[in-house]
Amino acid sequence: MFEHIKNKFPFPKEKWRKLVSGFERLEVPAKTVLLLEGEISYNAFYIEKGMVRAWYNNDGKDVTFQFFLENTMFSSLESFKKGLPSMVSFETIEPCILYKIKKPDVEAFLEEVYENPELRTLFMDALFERVFDYMKHFFSFIKDTPQQRYINLVKTKPEIIKRVPQHYIASYLGVTTVHLSRIKSKILKEKLM
Repeated sequence: MFEHIKNKFPFPKEKWRKLVSGFERLEVPAKTVLLLEGEISYNAFYIEKGMVRAWYNNDGKDVTFQFFLENTMFSSLESFKKGLPSMVSFETIEPCILYKIKKPDVEAFLEEVYENPELRTLFMDALFERVFDYMKHFFSFIKDTPQQRYINLVKTKPEIIKRVPQHYIASYLGVTTVHLSRIKSKILKEKLM
């Protein structure tokens, strides 16, 4: 896990040891809630193994908003940064090996990053990558049909199709599981013709 971060953010050895000491390793089963919508986030997580989903409650119905795979760091950014109630919940989909880091340790890490222009650029690139994912997902709901969203998901993130239960995929695409089955059936028929 630490090699992945070390390759992304090349800190001097002394600073690297200090950063690594702030992480706590956790092994958690599937369906473990890491943060509930409305709570304040005091931790960030790194996924070594497994998958996590972000979801929110919409009139009693849970809506999957994003998936996080291995070698990804996540947190409820607005809650973590500003101390606001989280707009989403985070829950493991599979058994996971996670590394948890507390807010003061992340703030110390960020101070180091901000002092170094090269590291600051790398960090901002990583942050914007997540923002771009949000934007692409948002705009796909405006311009694409559910079938186009499904095809795009298959092409860009096939591991989600293989590993995530269908009801979460349907929720992520903004359709019912019945509608998702129809989409898949239609795509299969078109391929056979």
